[in-house]
Amino acid sequence: MHVRSTVNKPSCGHAHAMEDEQGMSASPVDVIAAEPRMPCARSIADHVKLGVLHSSGETACAGGDLPVVEELVIRPRRGWIAIDWSELYRYRELLYFLTWRDVSVRYKQTVLGVAWAVLQPVFNMVVFTVIFGNFANIPSQGVPYAVFVYAALLPWMFFSAGVSQAGQSLINQQHLLTKVYFPRMFVPASSIGGGLVDLAVSFGVYAFILLWYRFVPSWGIVFVPGLILLTILATLGLGLLLAALTVTYRDFRYVVPFMVQALLYISPVIYPVTLVPHEYHWLIALNPMTGIIDGFRSAILGTPWNLTTLSISSISAMALCALGMYYFRKTERRFADIA
Repeated sequence: MHVRSTVNKPSCGHAHAMEDEQGMSASPVDVIAAEPRMPCARSIADHVKLGVLHSSGETACAGGDLPVVEELVIRPRRGWIAIDWSELYRYRELLYFLTWRDVSVRYKQTVLGVAWAVLQPVFNMVVFTVIFGNFANIPSQGVPYAVFVYAALLPWMFFSAGVSQAGQSLINQQHLLTKVYFPRMFVPASSIGGGLVDLAVSFGVYAFILLWYRFVPSWGIVFVPGLILLTILATLGLGLLLAALTVTYRDFRYVVPFMVQALLYISPVIYPVTLVPHEYHWLIALNPMTGIIDGFRSAILGTPWNLTTLSISSISAMALCALGMYYFRKTERRFADIA
């Protein structure tokens, strides 16, 4: 919250004001709080017309006994709102509990429970292997197609599920938005954070697949944590952007599934990046998942690194994250009114 305090000293002539600005983070509004002041006769009529005159005592002025005036003006902040990192840090425990709640609710009252985190990527791997690996004969860079496609499904399943759930999170949790204040950014972020549990389970499944095919990962696997971080940034950026747009424009709830499905084929999940003509690599690299998926395959399978594609996708992921966070903060002040 941006607070500006104005203190007017007693005077029968012109008032002298002193302004002191201080940044705070309670809510995205500006509050102008004036300390009690003793107005002169000329200003009383103006205050009465404005409806801000409240009598809480009487003080002598040259024109006679005058009441003390207190003013409080609350107005929304304008422009792009900077991220208040200190506020996010103070509420960090809330993010943990929201994430744990999403994980618990996701598999509550289900027959298979956490086994769904195993079945979904395995089922996709089997379908893609049969259709695109056996029937379409898409090249897999010298490794079994099941190993090849599952390396791409690791970041893709996390990204697609995180974007889909984060995009609908504010609509699904609108009862929280209108009751209490907390960092609204935690609602879509907790949906994405819950996907880290599924990602960990998927890595465990992939270990068994590598053992089945007797495939030894390359030394580049040490770069996987950095690639996971880039995946989180891309997912968080697009998730926050879609969450803010879905609250304002309800049509976006229908756009999100279609967009995720389209991104599946735009991203190199079922095919290698080398299948795309070299002169178009920079274009497909604008999709952050292009370089991330290709990086996962290079880190785990030992295929050649495409540093140009990875660099462009990394910059795109960070830019998307910054855009999503700042647009979310800019529109956050309207969520309670339109949710």
